[in-house]
Parts: sequence; C-alpha cells; structure tokens
Amino acid sequence: MKLRYLAAVGVAATLALTACGSGGSNQSGKSPSSGAQGTAPLTIAKPDGPIAPENNNPWVGTAPAATLGYINAIYEPLAIVNLVDPSAKVQDWLASDVSWSSDYKSVTLTARGGVTWSDGKPFTAADIAFTFDFLKQHPELDANALGIVSATSSGNKATITFQDSMYTKQDKVLMEHIVPQHVWSKVSNPDKYTNPTPVGTGPYTLSHFSSQGVQLKARSDYWGGTPAVPTLNYVSYNDNTALTTALADGDADWAQAVLPNVQTAFVDKNPSTNHYWPAADLGDDVLYVNTTKAPFDNVAFRKALNDVIDRTQYAKIARWNSQPPLTSVTGLPSPAGDAFVSAALKGQDYQVDAAAAKKTLTAAGYSYQGSTLIDPSGQPVTFTISDPEGWSDYVTGISLIAKAAQSIGAKVNVTTPDADTWTTDIANGNFQASEHWTDTGATPFNIFDDIMDGSWLKPIGQTASYNFGRYKNPQASAALKQYANATSDAQRTAAMATIQKIFVDDVPAMPVGMRPSVGEFDSADYVGWPSASNPYANPDPTQPSAIEILMHLKPAK
Repeated sequence: MKLRYLAAVGVAATLALTACGSGGSNQSGKSPSSGAQGTAPLTIAKPDGPIAPENNNPWVGTAPAATLGYINAIYEPLAIVNLVDPSAKVQDWLASDVSWSSDYKSVTLTARGGVTWSDGKPFTAADIAFTFDFLKQHPELDANALGIVSATSSGNKATITFQDSMYTKQDKVLMEHIVPQHVWSKVSNPDKYTNPTPVGTGPYTLSHFSSQGVQLKARSDYWGGTPAVPTLNYVSYNDNTALTTALADGDADWAQAVLPNVQTAFVDKNPSTNHYWPAADLGDDVLYVNTTKAPFDNVAFRKALNDVIDRTQYAKIARWNSQPPLTSVTGLPSPAGDAFVSAALKGQDYQVDAAAAKKTLTAAGYSYQGSTLIDPSGQPVTFTISDPEGWSDYVTGISLIAKAAQSIGAKVNVTTPDADTWTTDIANGNFQASEHWTDTGATPFNIFDDIMDGSWLKPIGQTASYNFGRYKNPQASAALKQYANATSDAQRTAAMATIQKIFVDDVPAMPVGMRPSVGEFDSADYVGWPSASNPYANPDPTQPSAIEILMHLKPAK
C-alpha cells in the first residue's frame, strides 16, 4: 500500500510527511533557484570559538563540517521535512518520489534523474542503497539508530527496510545525507575518515579550509540550477558578543545563536535588512527532575512546582523576549504543536498559582513550619538545581525556577558546574533538577519519548541518553510504543491523547520554554529568507534544510 501526502484533520493535520509522492511546493521536480547569480559572498557564522582541524565527514557530529554547517551545501538529503511547519508538504530533493509501506517499516525511493556528483559521475539509486547499507554495516555512524535491515536498488529505485516503524523518524530517514558509492566503498574506517576532498551532489564544493574560516564555491553544473550566491564563507567568532557585533556591522550575513537582546543589538540597528526568526518547532527546554530521589519522587511536589513556574517570565528574562512563552499544559510549542494537542487538553494553559500549589501539597501530607515546607516524613524540602556555568539562558532560567520553588517553601541550592561534569552527572542520574533540551522531530513524539520512555531507562550510575529523570511508567512506555507503531491516524490520535494525559497528570518533567530553531539574517545582498510569514524551512544553517534556503535566495535588487 502506498500513502500519499494529504492534509488531514486534527493530529494528523500536521503529518503531511506521512505519505509519499511528489509533495512539496515544487511540483515541477526542480529545486527552488533564482536562475540568476549575485556577486556578493555570503558569510555564515557561529559563536563557537576556534575552528577545529579539518574534518568533512558527514557522519561526525563534532566535525567542523557539521558544527559550522557547510556539510549541508555539499551533501544533500533525499527529501526535506519542514520541522518548523509540520503541516507543510515534504519537499522532494534527491528522491523524486518517496513511498512508505503502511507500517512504515520500508520505504521505496526513486532516484532523481539528471543529478551528478561534483566529480562528474552520475548519481543513481545504487548510491542511496549504498548509503543506508553503509550505515547498517557501520552502526557507529548511525546516530539516529534507524535499525536498518536491508538496502537494495533496482533500476532507478532503492528500497530500505527497518526493524521497527519509522513513522516517528521519517525526517531522520529522508534527511540523511547521501554519499557516493564510488568514493565511500573504498573507506575502511569511516568513523575515522576525515574526507579531505568531499564529493557531493550539492550546489557547492569545498575550495578552502583554514582555522580562520572555510570557503565553498558554487558549482556551474548543479542539477537544480544556478545558486544565487557564488561564494559561501563559514566563520566562527569567539562568543555571542563578538557574533552580535559582526551581525550588526554587516560582517556576518547568516547566523544561528541565541543572542542576548537580539532585537536592540542587531535587528534595530537596521530593521530593513536585519532579521531574526526564532522558529518554534517540536522541541522544548525542560526541567528534568530525578524521580527516584526526594523531593521529586513525590508527584504532589512535582505538580506544585509546575504550578509556580512562570513561563512568561522565563521567556522575558531568560530568553530576552526573543521567543514567545510556552502556554499549553502539554508543553507543546505553538504554533508547531497546536494540531497535536489532544481534544481533552485543548485550550488548557499554564497558570502561575501558588495557592493551588500549596493546596496540592497540604492535601498530600506536606505542612509548614513558618515559611518552610515540610515533607510528609517531617523533613524540610530541599533540592539542588544545576546547569553549566556560562550557559547564560539556562543559568538564568534555573535561578528563576529556584525563586519559584522558594515561593512554596522549598530551599533550593543553585550550582553551575563545568559543562563536562554536568553532562556526565545528568546522564548518570547524579542530579536532582536540571534544565536540558529534548530532541525535535516532525511529530511531538520526541518531546514525550525523551522524558517518559522506559526504553531509555538506565540504573543510577549508568549513562542514559534520555529519560534522565529515570521516570518509570509502563503505561506511558506502552502508549509511546503504540504511537510509534500505529498504522492509522485514529490509533495515533488515541495514543497521543493517552501520552499527554499521563504527562499532565504525573508531571515527570516540566517544560519551561520553547527550544526554537534560530536564525539571524542580513538581506542587504540576498532576499528570500524564511520567516514567520513564510516558514518554508528551518532557519538554522547547520541543518540539512539549509540547502533549501540557499536555493531559495535571490540577489537583492
């Protein structure tokens, strides 16, 4: 059975990626292109300090090719899933047709014709099959844990099969970078390979690499047409302050960073050309709490703390008014998550209510000695909340949460360890409360899965990839599994409603803010950037969708 891209109702309304075919705004099969090339280069910047030694391996997440984002102009995905507008149709790219089986355990991909690698050799379905088989043979490269069973090709079609349903990982499958078989089949240790001369199907090739910056040049034979920008320069500034200055001075054109006071420090310097867009996607910043230790082993205290966290204040102070606050009690960001909110919880928003919080506590056996909250065992309620030193938004955020907890009588110690220590401690369960992010995707699955799924559970002292709070609820795990493996929209809607009810009732963690995909743009030389009014792509230049933006730009008149 083949599934077609359709606009559905309710939860399914945002699942345009659930089907296959030629969807997307580009029905002609050609990628968006200006057809005319400008003369100015485009400088793409990060605030990450010195550039690491050259490594152009598309599967090494710490390589400068990935951290700076230039890998996305060299290698291309099969299709682009719009994570900031899940209702949008999937944009075909290297695959001209995508057909999922009804159980999402296999996908058939039609290789686009007329595409060549940058060394002149033709791109074929065999390259698609090779890429996924390569990931199967080298699971250390498969960061998305796709569980590939087989990858074969015949003519212009490649078929990939998986151990489990890929319904919740369709974006991960379709936005995998495809590599040339004739190059990578000769690589014996791919996790160590630095790929000094990357060969891709993308519109740019690597022309220069140094510790000061990376330069890419536009191809003249790109299958999608002439890129508007002839030269891409990728640079890294020492910190947010230096990057903000570069943006304001016109030395950087496209950046991805959460910048303090971005409106006054950048946008207001030249409102006609300086733009900032924090695009809400289906990911959150969350207060993870250790549910195996007091005080967070008691759901009454979790509920009470959730009732006094001020998400509006968090957005205003911790995020400098750079993004709207979370409102839905489900923790789903708006507008990306609106269509996923269950009917039972639609319209129910977070409210700051200290009186209700104290009522919840006293009903559960808590009491007060003066202003000090005493737990049912007779002990004062205390806990430590931590995030890395230097992470100004998170540190400000946990300081606000600490004050909120103090308003209901808890004693809170705020600590700021170094990032390495914090990373180890939260993964090993050696913490009480800490702000951390969830993964994102084309559905809300990752938000809830990262917090509640028992498949992530590890004993205290062992490293967990998610479910840092060691939350154990078989009903939640079962509902998450049902959602991931459902074969109909009705089944998914029912499973998502169960997931959200458990999340709201049991408060395994507390979403505190959106985790938007951020982009800063300068439109003096090129126009056509994504925006809230035209959310055609994730604005982050380090994501695979950056290729769509590059091919959407036009020289400014």
